[in-house]
Amino acid sequence: MIYKNYPMVSRIVFGRGSFNQLDEILAPKRKGRNAPFIFYVDDVFKGNHWLTSRITLSYKDKIVYVPTKEEPKTSQIDQLVEDIILEYSELPSGIIGIGGGIVMDIAKAVSLMLTNKGQSKDYQGWDLIKNPAVYHVGIPTISGTGAEVSRTTILTGPVRKLGINSDYTPFDQVILDPELTKDVPKNQWFYTGMDCFVHCVESLNGTYLNAFSQSYGEKAYELCQEIFLSDSLSEEESQDKLMMASWHGGMSIAYSQVGVAHAMSYGLGYLLGVKHGIGNCIVFDHLEDYYPEGVAMFKKMKEKHGIELPQGICAGLDDNQFNTMIDVALSLEPLWENAVGKNWKTIITRDVLLKLYKKM
Repeated sequence: MIYKNYPMVSRIVFGRGSFNQLDEILAPKRKGRNAPFIFYVDDVFKGNHWLTSRITLSYKDKIVYVPTKEEPKTSQIDQLVEDIILEYSELPSGIIGIGGGIVMDIAKAVSLMLTNKGQSKDYQGWDLIKNPAVYHVGIPTISGTGAEVSRTTILTGPVRKLGINSDYTPFDQVILDPELTKDVPKNQWFYTGMDCFVHCVESLNGTYLNAFSQSYGEKAYELCQEIFLSDSLSEEESQDKLMMASWHGGMSIAYSQVGVAHAMSYGLGYLLGVKHGIGNCIVFDHLEDYYPEGVAMFKKMKEKHGIELPQGICAGLDDNQFNTMIDVALSLEPLWENAVGKNWKTIITRDVLLKLYKKM
């Protein structure tokens, strides 16, 4: 057995208002006046003085507002990297992502591609990155994706939706300030929180499970139950706990993997552009055969919060389109092996996936 030597985020600040310390955290990392800090900020915060006024720009620093209607594409990453290379004479001192999973994935991917030659699509997969990334910082403004702690950055490329999974992907620094999540719309809060819940269910029920993943997964699972089913938490407690659930949910897959919902959700994302959190919810709703307890609890949470999932999103698709989604889902081999075991290819046939997609 060869054990993976996984990297972790080496520095974390947690606490309400900790975002105010951004300047002093970044200052020692500045490499000179020609090496800027580039801040990628979710464009939902454009004109939001409460947040943006706390980002201090010096020398050639720059804020880039990132649209988050669509998940990140490899072509978008390549463009952002080219923009930096053309505009500045030196590599940036750091790349800072402020937003949800999409923005954090963009920050991770850009920091990797600034030091690795070629196009980002060539690095989709496991352990293909050769050189360490530029210093990069993650500041989540919504909780659930686990992007702040994971060793992957999920990108939609020309042929697949797949992460750049590498030891150089995790952030060097994360600032967890639960206050930043205060204005998340309710549906968004639910879908992204459920991304965390589904991480836990898939990790805890997977064949890759070990004590490391289990300890994180169980904690996140317990926190999700408390946040989404109990009535005892104040809004602030709920924000603090969901931020920690997201962290633990992300950690629970460091040494294991996700499963059926994530694999199929990637298919929906690739073909239909369905965003990850809601995609997971749409798929998970139909997975009683694989995760009976988890799905039952998910349905309870959905009901308690009055969440209506989109129905019939696959209704008008033709055979080619179904086949495209099935190809994308089946290409995620580690996820299927974790979900149903080494002989997954005999169990998860194209027909099985077609039937499931047709229910959505």
